[in-house]
Amino acid sequence: MLDVKGLHSFYGTIEALHGVEIEVNDREIVALIGSNGAGKTTLLNSISGHVTKTGSIHFQGKDITKLAPHKISRSSLLQVPEGHHVFPGLTVEQNLLVGTTAEKGIRLRAGDNRELLDMVYEIFPRLLERRKQLAWSLSGGEQQMLAIGRALMGKPKLLMLDEPSMGLAPLIIDELFEKIVEINKNGTPVLLVEQNAHLALSVSERAYIMERGNITLSGKSADLLHDSRVTEAYLGKQKKEQEN
Repeated sequence: MLDVKGLHSFYGTIEALHGVEIEVNDREIVALIGSNGAGKTTLLNSISGHVTKTGSIHFQGKDITKLAPHKISRSSLLQVPEGHHVFPGLTVEQNLLVGTTAEKGIRLRAGDNRELLDMVYEIFPRLLERRKQLAWSLSGGEQQMLAIGRALMGKPKLLMLDEPSMGLAPLIIDELFEKIVEINKNGTPVLLVEQNAHLALSVSERAYIMERGNITLSGKSADLLHDSRVTEAYLGKQKKEQEN
C-alpha cells in the first residue's frame, strides 16, 4: 500500500528526517508516535509532497516521490492536518462537498454526491444534525469530525491523520477514535500520527516510534504497549500528566 524507504527531508539546508523507512499495508491502522519535534508531521507532509526530500515513496506500487501535492491527493492518498482545518464560512455540508473532486473539478451539488454524503453522515451522525450550520459554530470535536468527513468524501485509499486528538476533551477523543476504528473496518487503511501513545497503540496493529527525525523502534502495537522503552518514554509520562 505505502512503502517509504531511505527518506531524508529538508527545510532549506536543515535535514529534518534521516533515512526514515515505514510501510502501511492494506486494511491496517499504523501509528506513528513521538514527542513534539520528533518529525512526525514532517513525515506526513513529505509523503503528501509538501516537503523537499530524497529517498523513495511508493503508493500502491507507483513511485510518487516527485509528484506534486495535488497529484498525490488525486491518487486518493489524503491527509487530515493537525488543527481542525475547516472552511468556517461554509456550512457543514458545503465543507463536505469541497472534499469531492472529479475530472472536471469540484462538484458542489449534494445530489451529485448523495451516496458519499450518506456514508459520511452514517459514520458521523452529528454532522447530519448540523449539516446546515456554518462550520465556525461547531465545537472543536465536531470540526475534527468534519475535517475527517471531508477527507472521506475524496474516497481515500489511505487516510493520514495528524494529531486528531489535539485539544479535545477526553470523552470526545474516545468517540472520535471509535469512528477512526470504524472507518478502518469499512476498508480504509489509516496512518495515524498521535502524541497519546496509549490510545494510538490501543487502536493500531503496528506502530513506529520517532525521535529526532529517526525511527528508533517499531513492531506490533500490542508488544510496544508492554515494551519498557515505550512505557518509560511515553506511557509513564502521559499517566503522570493525566493524574495531575
